Amino acid sequence: MIKRTLFFGNPAYLSTKNSQLVVKQTDKVTQEEVTKTVPIEDIGVVVLEDRQITITNVALDALLQNNCAVITCDEKHMPSGLLLPIEGNTIQSERFNNQINASLPLKKQLWQQTVQAKIRNQASVLKRLSGIEVGCMFAWANDVKSGDSDNLEGRAAAYYWKNIFPNLPGFTRDREGEMPNNLLNYGYAVVRAVVARALVASGLLPTLGIHHHNRYNAFCLADDIMEPYRPYVDELVINIMRSGADYGELGTDLKRQLLGLPVTEVVIGGQRSPMMIAASQTTSSLCKCFSGEARKITYPTMDI
Repeated sequence: MIKRTLFFGNPAYLSTKNSQLVVKQTDKVTQEEVTKTVPIEDIGVVVLEDRQITITNVALDALLQNNCAVITCDEKHMPSGLLLPIEGNTIQSERFNNQINASLPLKKQLWQQTVQAKIRNQASVLKRLSGIEVGCMFAWANDVKSGDSDNLEGRAAAYYWKNIFPNLPGFTRDREGEMPNNLLNYGYAVVRAVVARALVASGLLPTLGIHHHNRYNAFCLADDIMEPYRPYVDELVINIMRSGADYGELGTDLKRQLLGLPVTEVVIGGQRSPMMIAASQTTSSLCKCFSGEARKITYPTMDI
């Protein structure tokens, strides 16, 4: 079943009753209290944006028990935190051990596959939406070595960002940079939550990456595995820009579109599937790689 993404951009009081998330808000017109309920089992991601949201510990625990990813936002309304359950799989201990004991050569091979998938998806977006020559990118993808020792990911990224926004000469991908970096940041945060949630559900530690090793980053593995999913965010942002929408400020309508990423249809294993389901297939295949049952991660592919 496809899980729902709930966004709270206004003051609200969130509690739970009878396995339902109870949402109490004040109607802006009538000033009357309005109460709505949502089955907790139907929820996959919750975004808490408004600074005047109150959520009970019981409700928070119920969401986490249901393997829901809870995203908190800062004063600029940008995602700043991610809460996930500690236990997400019945054989979690076994899978933790497989992950922790994974050899360096295996992790390098997995990173090689990840970079190849990312570059190919970037090339597909670039070719389909901008008509830019991408033969070099597919060549780089094919030439990626174990561990990407030649940093072809970086070379492909430089070419990609130079050409992806032809109407924005000199664009630089930077978290603190000028728009549309604001849209990219928001979209990546949503995808990161989706992937982190899938990792926990598969019984893996989001902290222990196969490539990223920042000591202050609690989601290194999520940042690794989400790489081939990033181009889906880029494609959506490009389409938003081309629609003529005002993207200088990240308003409600833009957030609504970006929060639709978990249900975006992708192709994985030759089948069409919502991104949230695809992410679970990816993390499940990663578990099999760690256990020795498989040698390849299953990632989504994008058509040119």
